Amino acid sequence: MKKKLTLSISIAVLILIASLIGGSLYMLDYSLRPENRGKNLETSFEFMRSRYPHLCPWLDSLQQQHALRDTFITAPDGIRMHAYYARASHPTRKTAIIVHGYTDNAIRMLHIGYLYNRDLDFNILLPDLRYSGLTEGDAFQMGWLDRKDVIQWIHTAPALFGDSLQAVVHGISMGAATTMMVSGEQLPPYINCFVEDCGYTSVWDQFKKELKSQFGLPAFPLLYTASWLCQLQNGWNFQEASALKQVARCHQPMFFIHGDKDDFVPTWMVYQLYNAKPQPKQLWIVEGADHATSYLHERETYTRKVKAFVDRYVR
Repeated sequence: MKKKLTLSISIAVLILIASLIGGSLYMLDYSLRPENRGKNLETSFEFMRSRYPHLCPWLDSLQQQHALRDTFITAPDGIRMHAYYARASHPTRKTAIIVHGYTDNAIRMLHIGYLYNRDLDFNILLPDLRYSGLTEGDAFQMGWLDRKDVIQWIHTAPALFGDSLQAVVHGISMGAATTMMVSGEQLPPYINCFVEDCGYTSVWDQFKKELKSQFGLPAFPLLYTASWLCQLQNGWNFQEASALKQVARCHQPMFFIHGDKDDFVPTWMVYQLYNAKPQPKQLWIVEGADHATSYLHERETYTRKVKAFVDRYVR
């Protein structure tokens, strides 16, 4: 009887472990390998033209003049990475490196490209992050490994726009988290400031929130196991992937933007990020804006505020 009980307990434990690992692998696939609209370039252009019709003349002009160009580099691990770039209407060292969000691509950041290139007359560089657009990769990296790729693009920028450039890094959503993760690293002196729009505090916090809101599940034990498996698969874990820790190390100026109706990346996150960041810094809470729609809701104000901020630091 005792042996049967021990065997039953062992089988139950094995089933529990297998279920936990299976659930964690499903979570990783669900979150890091979802259906990816960012791989469809044609529909991305169509979406941007429909959502932001004011972009159309600018985009048509760039395409007719072959001014929106492709460039490729290779990451140290062999991943081939792609970006679009366009020069300003006249030679300038002012440059914006623009980072897209989750399941998006560089094309879906062309509204911010318009802001810098058309409204502010900056050079623009728009990378496709891993598993997005024309960049290789088999999973999203949620900004943490992406920060290394963006830094590689930062080091590539002088070859595109000249050695004397001055630059801002501007990201939205996962791209904003990436921007903040970049900000805590050692960077070349021509990176003068950052703009982050609706970025999350950490991958752990964001996945914990999604696990609760989508599935009604607590963080323990699934999030812990999934984080461990992510470390095995991708070389990073959810806890270390922290924008909050990175902004605390950043002494360059940063502009924080967040919609007050954002329930995907909850608005409370921006207050933690802003409080963690040393001066200089600036915060704008956009009334009525949900996730990643601040520019859409307040285009003129968004442009004016970003211009006022970057003009102080990028000259």
